[in-house]
Amino acid sequence: MSEGKNLRSDQLAHQAGPGTEQGPGSEQGRPPRQMARMFPPGAGPSPDPAGSHHERRIRSFQPRRSRVTKGQRAALERLWPRWGFDVDGLHRIDLAELFGDPDLPVVLEIGFGMGEATARMAAADPGTGILAVDVHTPGQGNLLRLADEQGLTNVRVGNGDAIILLREMLAPDSLSGLRLYFPDPWPKARHHKRRLLQPEFLDLAAGPLRSGAEVHCATDWEDYAEQMLEVLSAHPDYENTQPDGGYAPRPAHRPLTRFEGQGLDKGHVVRDLVFRRR
Repeated sequence: MSEGKNLRSDQLAHQAGPGTEQGPGSEQGRPPRQMARMFPPGAGPSPDPAGSHHERRIRSFQPRRSRVTKGQRAALERLWPRWGFDVDGLHRIDLAELFGDPDLPVVLEIGFGMGEATARMAAADPGTGILAVDVHTPGQGNLLRLADEQGLTNVRVGNGDAIILLREMLAPDSLSGLRLYFPDPWPKARHHKRRLLQPEFLDLAAGPLRSGAEVHCATDWEDYAEQMLEVLSAHPDYENTQPDGGYAPRPAHRPLTRFEGQGLDKGHVVRDLVFRRR
């Protein structure tokens, strides 16, 4: 299995899909200098937690500027020390310690937009821990706020590059699932190599995913769905849960988001793929 050493940054980049509420909104909340002044040390996410250690590292996001509201900032300052962590690549995460329960199954969600759907999934399934990773600062603050308001204790928010998390910070066989909802489709043909779901990414994810772990992807871009199906079906470490080898009905645990509903009203078709780690 590849350890991700041969991956280039232009092969594994993604961000929130246009018009989606839920998905890898994995985009830098603010440029490093601005964000460095936003939070006191230890009271919020770092501007680029792995930057000095991985100068030419793979990135799973695209930078952008975003405004953090007062409420989001307050949530980050108050709750980050308890429920947040930086993806710095310097140490391995003990998920049992992070969630405070050695028996809790944990799924990794790469990118979560503003966190509304993530909070709904966490509320509906308190027996599963959600390790939600993104670099979109407003989304981080909003998800922490929602978790606090709803009394959700099964959500942890990671700040940084999911590639570094998978490659260097998660133990083998430590995850019970992987969720990738509405990643950036990179619609131009010359940019398709930047799509996140590639064979090399699946190589990398196979390490932390235990046997039987569910890999659930969703997209409203037909050609990206076709690529996802092709790449997942061809990979020896994963098997399709559908007997016909095709797309899956939307599982009950994935809520219909507001923006997804608007897309459906416009005739967009959302395709779910549910595979299992062999």
